[in-house]
Amino acid sequence: MSKPLLCPPELFALDLAGKTYVVTGGNSGIGLITVGQLAKQGAHVVLACRRPAEGEREKAALVAAGVRGTVEVMELDLANLASVRAFASKFLADHTHLHGLVNNAGVMNTPAGKTKDGFETQLGTNHLGHFLLTELLLGVLKASAPARIVNLSSCFHDVAQGRKGAIQFDDLHFEQRKYDGWEAYAQSKLANVLHAKDLATRLEGTGVTAVSVHPGWVRTNLVKSFMPVWAQNTLLLPFLRMGGMIEPWEGTQSTLFALLSPTVSAHSGEYFSQLGMYRDKSANKGGWPLRSPNPNAHDDATATRLREVSRKLVGLEA
Repeated sequence: MSKPLLCPPELFALDLAGKTYVVTGGNSGIGLITVGQLAKQGAHVVLACRRPAEGEREKAALVAAGVRGTVEVMELDLANLASVRAFASKFLADHTHLHGLVNNAGVMNTPAGKTKDGFETQLGTNHLGHFLLTELLLGVLKASAPARIVNLSSCFHDVAQGRKGAIQFDDLHFEQRKYDGWEAYAQSKLANVLHAKDLATRLEGTGVTAVSVHPGWVRTNLVKSFMPVWAQNTLLLPFLRMGGMIEPWEGTQSTLFALLSPTVSAHSGEYFSQLGMYRDKSANKGGWPLRSPNPNAHDDATATRLREVSRKLVGLEA
């Protein structure tokens, strides 16, 4: 079995004092590890999450651990566009710089449902909420260049439990076809990849780099919609590890590499993968960057159409 990809140690020695980052879903899992590492290196990190009380508890733990930087908790519900707008408005009122936006939060294989704005839950949370957030923060990212945008995708943007990733523009929200949680997840994660690809084209020459990453099959609470978390963390853990499950610190490596490595700016729009499960088995060992085996991930027309459709859905001008 291949070993997880790990960042070169010198990246964790970088002084991030004076840098500001936003990490969505920063109160748990790999989002929390990302927040902690950036703060440890001296950055100011906005921990954005749906449950601010949980975020404050995690902030207190980081402060108690002696991080050199600062952590600020802000409420953000990506399944509610009004919350996204309120977050962006407050952030821009309080901050003049943003050096990294980590679109980390997400849901996986949820039951059929809709967001506050009527979008299919996974597309609405994983892509459309982050799409609007990114659009609203593009100005400050450009003004802070060099800056990075990192979209957390998944190897399941390729094939998710047998469902190939594709953007079904004629029925994005499963209103005409039978809902399938894994198909919806694959669509949302492909959208993350295409979003980064389109951003790279639009932001060329601005000093803002946009990429997508696969963190690996990580032991987090993401499984809660279809498996008891306690079962993952205790009963099944030895077997899951043998199958390739990695720990949160290992799962944060792709994100941190994408944020901190000086080599990444030459690969805007590309996909960075931890160990994964792909239709092309040679891709399973991952790569920073890795060419996705999904041909839909390389379709410029689909990326452009997704941007246009997304702008209309979130209430921005086409």
